[in-house]
Amino acid sequence: MRLLITTPVAVVADLANITHVRAEDETGTFGILQRHTNFLTALAISVVSWRDSIGPEGHVAVRGGVLRVSNGDLVEIATREAVSGDDLENLETEVVRGFREDAENEKRARSTAAKLELAAIRHIREFLYPGEGAHRTAPSVAAAGNHNRRETHR
Repeated sequence: MRLLITTPVAVVADLANITHVRAEDETGTFGILQRHTNFLTALAISVVSWRDSIGPEGHVAVRGGVLRVSNGDLVEIATREAVSGDDLENLETEVVRGFREDAENEKRARSTAAKLELAAIRHIREFLYPGEGAHRTAPSVAAAGNHNRRETHR
């Protein structure tokens, strides 16, 4: 089996003769052997491990991503960020923890940005409709149409 792990800027691993791949998605850890059926899943922040036919296990910490198995002989992983290493314990503790902290910081930053955007919209609305309170809605097309009809009936 061939294992290909890529980030947007690099090929992290392109290996042949892989006999087993172990990865993790939101449902838990799973394994892939040769001749696996076609498969697609979103990976969790975790460590992907593999074994080839002659060497020791290899490991890459991934910051989520997508894993795809094609034709039973190709496993492709596309991830935002990956760190390879021989020390599984360090990858599982230090690197994965760092990825999780980064993801949590990005989540907080997106939340803060959304709050700032909402506050800016409120300020623009207050500027456009001064003194009309926070619950005022913009005039609707139907209301404008009714207003015009009243004008024509006078």
